[in-house]
Amino acid sequence: MNHVFTNISHELLTPLTVISASVERLREQAPQYGTDYALMELNVERMTRLLQEILETSKSQAGELRLRVSQGDVMEYIRQTALSIEPLMHKNGLEFTINCSPGSMMGWIDTDKVDKIIYNLLSNASKYTPAPGKVTLKAWTNKNFDHVIIEVTDTGIGIPANKMKRLFHRFYDGDYRRMQVSGTGIGLSLTRDLVDLHYGTIDCQSEEGHGSVFTVNLPINKESFSASQIDEQVTIDITKPQTTIADFSALIQQPEQIIPHAINMNKEGLYTILMVEDNEELLMLMRTLLSDHYNILTATNGREALDIVNSQDLDLIVSDVMMPEMDGNELTHQIKTNAEWSHLPVILISAKTGEEDRKESMLIGADDYITKPFRLSDLRLRINNIIENRKRIVVERALSAGEEGKEEENRPLTPDEEFQKKAYECVIRHLSDSDFDREGFAAEMGASSSTLYNKLRMLTGMNINNFIRDIRMKEAKRLVESQPDLRVSDLAYMVGFRDPKYFATCFKKEFGIQPSELINRQAKPKN
Repeated sequence: MNHVFTNISHELLTPLTVISASVERLREQAPQYGTDYALMELNVERMTRLLQEILETSKSQAGELRLRVSQGDVMEYIRQTALSIEPLMHKNGLEFTINCSPGSMMGWIDTDKVDKIIYNLLSNASKYTPAPGKVTLKAWTNKNFDHVIIEVTDTGIGIPANKMKRLFHRFYDGDYRRMQVSGTGIGLSLTRDLVDLHYGTIDCQSEEGHGSVFTVNLPINKESFSASQIDEQVTIDITKPQTTIADFSALIQQPEQIIPHAINMNKEGLYTILMVEDNEELLMLMRTLLSDHYNILTATNGREALDIVNSQDLDLIVSDVMMPEMDGNELTHQIKTNAEWSHLPVILISAKTGEEDRKESMLIGADDYITKPFRLSDLRLRINNIIENRKRIVVERALSAGEEGKEEENRPLTPDEEFQKKAYECVIRHLSDSDFDREGFAAEMGASSSTLYNKLRMLTGMNINNFIRDIRMKEAKRLVESQPDLRVSDLAYMVGFRDPKYFATCFKKEFGIQPSELINRQAKPKN
């Protein structure tokens, strides 16, 4: 049954990613509507939490929920968790009070489970308490300091006596329709399961029309848990609730995240990325949003992607994991076990958030793993980091080769150095041939276009056209320095340019000076 919930979550998290990315694009284009974007993001994050809650419920039904307690300031964690929900109370016009006594107390809890318990209780209280109402969270300890009691009180509509027996049953529908709020009937059931898992108890006292009181009693002493449930290496992070309860981050004005500029290359030299995603809406959106920064190719499954990998020049692949025909993991395996393609970086995107799922993909060979829903800025950051790392390797290899060359001028060339030397000499032979292109280059090198592209990108960081142009530019500068009486038009034709004006533009971009200025500078007699 768990795989059914996983597949459902994938289908729902994908459109959430589309919505999230669309909101991000709108924020860039029209930042003045910040409040509207915040509300959109709020609801995306709420749906994400709901899907996570469904998955947690499925784990509970299957007996797969696990407890992992760590030590830290339990009271401060409870207070910070409750504080992160304060914006929701304010939005609903409710007075919200938090009272933890003592203010600080060390203990052992599973923060993920306590986070969900507090969230569900306070979320329910806000749903069923009309404004201007009041919600209070109190936390205190017993006389032995080995338990913590968390009490959530509201002045809401209360629960009828005939419904109290089914209160913690799964799919109990409450009165969310009458209150015109959303509900699934799994929140309190999951809360009870989490409390039971934590060896605690939960109780509810309620009077219709006068509100409710939920009381949770949890052990916090180390002796209450088995050795396999205790994590000695991790301590409670009191800042974590503000990020794990993501629903409210959209209500807090944050500075715009700084996105690194796209890799600094001319348009013809943009890095080429293959996006693989079976949801055509998400695929179209990612292509639209990323096309300003990269050349984007698309495929809807792994088999289509392999055809493109085999026929096109690529620098990176971004793929969904769950797809028909061939999934992202199998696509990654096919790429990484092929000697011609194995250098291609692969970023996998998945609705599977488990650590085992991430490990499986990384062991297959994925270079990065992102969970849905994701922010476009995060994907761009991951892409740019991988590309920059590859560029850094190219530079380090060149520097290393230069140092080795100084020390061993007479040593035999490595195969890579031999290939690069052969490629350079090939371009030089065709320097003045304006028709010399990638096909002719590949044919003379005895390689396919894709093999030549991959090899040059790996060795130099340049694609085929950029490699040819780089050599033409450097030769043009060398010719000016050795023959200062050349005309610009003659120089352009000598290095394979049909249009002297376009040549001059490329030269200025490459060296920061017009070729005519450099010619005049070289022609001046030196004192």
